[in-house]
Amino acid sequence: MIQVKARRAVSVKAKTMWNPILSAPYGRDLELAVFDEEGTHALVFPCVRSREGWKNATTGARVDIRPTHWRDWEEEKVQAGTGNPLEGSP
Repeated sequence: MIQVKARRAVSVKAKTMWNPILSAPYGRDLELAVFDEEGTHALVFPCVRSREGWKNATTGARVDIRPTHWRDWEEEKVQAGTGNPLEGSP
């Protein structure tokens, strides 16, 4: 099992809304999140839904998680300068 790093997802601009996990498409890079009583916790890497479960879109490694929501992965989150682009400037 690989360790999954999560971050609190905070919107800094109008973003795509989260979708229920049951509607997640197969074979596409997705951002996954778990909504719980403490808020929204999104994974820091893209995942792909396959018949076998969730996989890291970059490495192909199986990801043992039970996400509740998804949205399309936005590449600029990874490529944006320094700091966490979802939480504003450092």
